[in-house]
Amino acid sequence: MEMTGEQLIPQSQDVTWKALNDTAVLKACIPGCESIEQTGDNEYQLVMIAKVGPVSAKFKGKMTLSDIVAPQSYRIAFEGQGGVAGFAKGEASVNLSPADGGTKLAYACNAMIGGKLAQVGSRLIDGVAKKIAGEFFTAFNTQVSGGKIA
Repeated sequence: MEMTGEQLIPQSQDVTWKALNDTAVLKACIPGCESIEQTGDNEYQLVMIAKVGPVSAKFKGKMTLSDIVAPQSYRIAFEGQGGVAGFAKGEASVNLSPADGGTKLAYACNAMIGGKLAQVGSRLIDGVAKKIAGEFFTAFNTQVSGGKIA
């Protein structure tokens, strides 16, 4: 499944870039995220809970940043195991550019799942994936803009 979108962040590109690389901000914005810890240069361990229809799973995985061009863009790769529920992996490219009133954050994501989660149905999974991506970028915008995340 592929998803694209963009947000106008009412902050400078430098402030937005720093927030994209702040684990506390990311943890607060990733839906279901229980923990995120840096384990090396541009590598992180992540634990999150995801629910797709009747299937709920705790994913433990690795997130890696690559193709870093500060403060403009990077690529994020994620691989996670959800036990009997299956696995998830994906990647996203994030691009920042100056815009009137702040910074334009554009993203393109590609995700794949397998196991029990894949049996739920692609339409349901696509909807949940789009919802999670939308919730993350909306929460990120709110956090960086100085608002409170509900």
